[in-house]
Amino acid sequence: MSTVKKVVLAYSGGLDTSVILKWLQDTYACEVVTFTADIGQGEEVAPARAKALQMGIKPDNIFIDDLREEFVRDFVFPMFRCNTIYEGEYLLGTSIARPLIAKRQIEIARQVNADTVSHGATGKGNDQVRFELGYYALEPGIKVIAPWREWDLLSRQKLLAYAEAAGIPVDMKHKQGGAPYSMDANLLHISFEGRHLEDPKAEAEETMWRWTVSPEQAPDKPEFIELEYENGDPVAINGERLSPAQMLARLNEIGGRNGIGRLDLVENRYVGMKSRGCYETPGGTIMLKGHRAIESITLDREVAHLKDDLMPRYAALIYNGYWWSPERRALQTLIDFTQTHVNGWVKLKLYKGSVSTVARDSKDSLFDQTIATFDDDGGAYNQADAAGFIKLNALRLRIAANGGRAG
Repeated sequence: MSTVKKVVLAYSGGLDTSVILKWLQDTYACEVVTFTADIGQGEEVAPARAKALQMGIKPDNIFIDDLREEFVRDFVFPMFRCNTIYEGEYLLGTSIARPLIAKRQIEIARQVNADTVSHGATGKGNDQVRFELGYYALEPGIKVIAPWREWDLLSRQKLLAYAEAAGIPVDMKHKQGGAPYSMDANLLHISFEGRHLEDPKAEAEETMWRWTVSPEQAPDKPEFIELEYENGDPVAINGERLSPAQMLARLNEIGGRNGIGRLDLVENRYVGMKSRGCYETPGGTIMLKGHRAIESITLDREVAHLKDDLMPRYAALIYNGYWWSPERRALQTLIDFTQTHVNGWVKLKLYKGSVSTVARDSKDSLFDQTIATFDDDGGAYNQADAAGFIKLNALRLRIAANGGRAG
């Protein structure tokens, strides 16, 4: 007899999670609660409710939550305060959404007295790790069902056959072979994997991209925007104050029409394999450039360098699913402390896929023009002091050279 009584399923309403819903009912004879998160994926989430009802889920067991503001405010913005990039390029659009979904799933499980949670991530990917590390960090005794690690429905044909036998509605797209890519979208990015992209030699088709025009087709005149920052977070565009979700959505629009934010990447998954994916992150690309620009005049040199040293470790923690770990939270405390004086404005030039900084200013600026000037500084800086500074820093090199260790 199954020990699973009630399970909260992360449910999109698509083919995979609809099959999972029915499979949970058939395999575990349990009550299923569906949870659909709106994190800005750009698709209607209301149909998920209708489909869940059609599959016998009680109205009180259907949760559809708008998490867009929480997603950007409490997850995307804190991550961008660290200028976070994984393996030199990836802005972690999928990774940063998973801890929020896990958090809300656990909250719902507590609310409805569920003993189990379930997700649709495969046994090959990173998402299974991200979801489950979140579950266990927030609710140590929770049971987890990962169907892709249990069932034998390991092909599209088997999923379709199961769905049709169970009376699960299947749209024509899936009957005809499905979309050419596996896609994941939220307010920060949209990703593409699988099918044509599984061959790293194959160039992504232009028709694949959804949010951005090609740089070649972007306007021939540059677009200038001004971002205002408070405590490291962007709060206004061209003088208009926006909420976190509104900010990212607006930057996506601006970046998309200028061909900004495309990425074709082969990355190292936590489970050990390499994977090729393509990403569109127009707003995030702009935010990263603007944040580094305002930090350049407001952060102490050693603080800025310390952040750069810690960033790859912080990025790996998020990529690998350790958002709720004590080490990530400890790093976040340090990062947030550094942002106290990261205030001011940045002017950016957007042109055919590129973002460049053209101006910046802050009331907390550490840039002292009287010292940095190439003109007469009126004695603000004594250039003769540099001789002693250089000799002291060269002392160990001179000692080594005198000992025959030059070069």
